[in-house]
Formats: sequence, structure tokens, C-alpha cells
Amino acid sequence: MGQFLNPRETVLNEMTFQLRTDGRECLYEQIYEHIKKEIKAGKLLSGEKLPSARFLAEYLQVARSTVDYAYGQLLSEGYIESRPCKGYFVCPMEELLQLDDIDNIDEPEERRSGERTGRNTGGFLVDFSPYEIDMSGFPFSVWKKITKNILTFANSELFAKGENQGDYALRCTISKYLHSSRGVNCRPEQIIVGAGNDYLLMLLEKILGCHVRIAMENPTYRRSWQIFRSFSWQITTVDMDAFGMRSDKLEQADVSTAYVMPSHQFPTGTVMPIGRRMELLKWAAGGADRYLIEDDYDSEFRFRGKPIPALQASDRHGKVIYIGTFSKAIAPAIRISFMVLPDSLLEKYLKTCSFYSCTVSRIDQSILNEFVRDGYFERHLNKMRKLYRVKHELLLECLQPFRDRFTVSGENAGLHLLLTAKGRVTEYELVQAAASRQVRVYGLSESMVEEESDSAAVLLGFGGLSEEKIREGTKLLGQVW
Repeated sequence: MGQFLNPRETVLNEMTFQLRTDGRECLYEQIYEHIKKEIKAGKLLSGEKLPSARFLAEYLQVARSTVDYAYGQLLSEGYIESRPCKGYFVCPMEELLQLDDIDNIDEPEERRSGERTGRNTGGFLVDFSPYEIDMSGFPFSVWKKITKNILTFANSELFAKGENQGDYALRCTISKYLHSSRGVNCRPEQIIVGAGNDYLLMLLEKILGCHVRIAMENPTYRRSWQIFRSFSWQITTVDMDAFGMRSDKLEQADVSTAYVMPSHQFPTGTVMPIGRRMELLKWAAGGADRYLIEDDYDSEFRFRGKPIPALQASDRHGKVIYIGTFSKAIAPAIRISFMVLPDSLLEKYLKTCSFYSCTVSRIDQSILNEFVRDGYFERHLNKMRKLYRVKHELLLECLQPFRDRFTVSGENAGLHLLLTAKGRVTEYELVQAAASRQVRVYGLSESMVEEESDSAAVLLGFGGLSEEKIREGTKLLGQVW
């Protein structure tokens, strides 16, 4: 490859890659790993200029700070160098190859191939991931028992195609559970079962149409934003305040649909009060084609006060599309989500989309149905709430010495906290300082879809960490923050 005479052409030809948004690896680390791999493979040669952080951010559709993190890590490890007023350049390749060869002399082949086999080679001692959950409390014995019984007494009907919306028995169970736990008012006929929220959102595009104008909070759950962006939908971001999406700004926006997470907004952790919920419902009722998509994120885990009913529970005009999942509460591999359609959209679904087959195995549906119906799910939730409450309180306790320099928010619910710096420090500096102690934290800017926030804020997840790791991680952060 020649010199970077045209950065745009170089990016398109040599640095095109797909960013994963499954939460397993943050965006800046994916960019860092890709460029490092290109340098080691000789595809980016010594002395070649990298695209500017601004241009690469625009091309990859990420925040500029995300690219800055990646370049900063490459710079600190000696893969690239910064030349004043000129940009970033690849360091001499011979030195990098020599270092790489020395590092790998006595290293087993199995370990060296860790990146190719999908193993984590990041080397973090503590990963405060907001996406992980604690699998130590999963009732394996109960799940195995139910699975065994279902397969033992199964007949040919269980292996037939089944209903396109999902087995009626499971939809009945979900309907009862939602009413008792979240206040959701729905009939089994309104429920559609699918393998993950991605499928349900893609199905929703078929129901609402191809040219929907949708409003989203900023920051927001980036996965949903990317899915909507893959449609022909026009996305508009609406400002938030301490209570969530601002209804006055939503009224000014030329949109027909709004995507919200009222029970626990990701990533800010905001719990929307009833007054703001009523304002959003009033907005939705003001137009025949207006709808609210309620993503009931992390609703099962609330640590202070009584559980807050779903937004759908207050809907009297059929304007809320409710989406939930069992992946966060049970296990990511369950991959069973559900969507509750208001009657007006259910009619559209039955006319135009009901031929789509259910994407969840009937055996998995039967197992989940029995797990929820017979009370095992509720007992599991109670156990996990106690487990997460202990971790939640421990993290808050460990963060007490930080409160003179940080504001802690989002502590009422969910499996992560948000720390916002009070002093003059950047998010990049916080993330890099944590990484210098082999601690991984997640910048708020990774969830921004438009202009970046002026504040320096990071997410600290605790769901997948042991109490020992929480103590260790906060102690290490205290040394550099």
C-alpha cells in the first residue's frame, strides 16, 4: 500500500471493518485491535500516515473521543507516533517486529493464537462492564430438570412448527407475569415472541413502515440506534434532563415515534417519574400515527423504593409498544424476547406480517414457560436481587472517597453506576488512567450519537464482578483518579 496521500481513500480501501455492538468489546478497543493487527501484518507500513481522528470517527459513525482512545492506546504502546501539526504515523516496523518476536519466543502457540480463538487478550485485571451479569446464581439443576421432563414426555406436537407469534401457552404466561410484576395490561394475542430484541425491532419496521421519523434520547442504547439507522428511518435526537427525554423538545421535533427507556435509561440510569411519563403519553395521544417504543431495560433490578410500573401500564389510548427480554434476568444465551403491540398495530401485524415464523425453538419456549409459570423465575429474581444489592451497596461504599471529585448517579436501579467528574479532566484521561492500572471502564461518549457531552463521565458495571474484584478495581482507580 502506498503513502496516505488521500486519507479518505485509505480508510475505504484498507481500514474498512465492522464494529461489533454486542457489548463484549468496547468500540475504541475494536478500533485499536484492528489497526494494531494491520500494522503487524504489514498492511500499514512504517511512516504511513493514519487518517485524522475526526475523519475516522465520521466514517465509522462513532464519537471522536472513541477514536482518540484507540489512537492514544496505540501511541502509548509505540505502534504509532504523533508529529506536531501533521498527525499520526506508523512507527518503524522493524522495531515492532523485533519486539513482537521477543515477546512470543517462549509463549505457547495456544496463548499466542488467543486473539484468533476469541479469547480475551486485553489483560485487564478488573472489567467494570455494564453488560455482564452474574451467572453463579443461575439455577442449573432446575433448568436441567425442566428440560429433561419436557424431552422425556414430549410428543410429535412439540416438534411441529408452532404458532408464528410464539406458543400460546408461553404468551399466556408472559401476559400474567407482566401484569403482576410490571402492571402491563395485555392479552396473549398482543404478544409476539422472538429471538432477541434485534428481531423484534426489525419486525416492527415491517409493521410501522419504511419511512418512520423516530426520536431517541442522547446518549442512548447504541445497539437500537444502529438497528434503526439500518432501516430507512429518520432519527432525531431529543435532549434529556434529570427526568429523561424532554417532552417539550419532543413536541418540537417532527417525529411520529419515540424510543424511550423509562424504568432505567441506558446509560445514564435515569428513572423517569410519573409526571414525565404522562407528558410523553399526552404527546403520543396527540396524533393518530404517534407511538412510544418502551424498552423495559433492567426493570427487574431496583434497589431503592418500590418497583415502578411500566409506561404501558398508564397507556389508555393504545400508544405504547412494549419490548422486554429474559436475557438480562436469566442468561444471555436464553435469547427470548417479547413485544406487546397495541390493538391498532396488532391489526396491521395480522394483515401484513403474521406470516413470519417465530424465531425461537418450541423446546426453549416450553422450558421457559414452565420456568416462569411454576414460580422458578420469581424465586431466581429474588435471589439475584439480593446478590446484586450486596454488590451495589459495596460499590457505593467503595466509591465514597471519590465523591469529592465525582458525582455518582443512576444508583437506584440497574447493574451499573455513572460517575461524572467535577474537576477539569477529560473522559479520555479517566479511561486511560484506569487502563494504566489494568482496569477497564466505559466512557459515556460511546453511547452518544450526536455531539459529545462536555462532561467527563464513565460507566462502572458491577453485575459480572465478584465482591473481591469490586474492591480491587475501586482501589486501583483510587490510585489514579
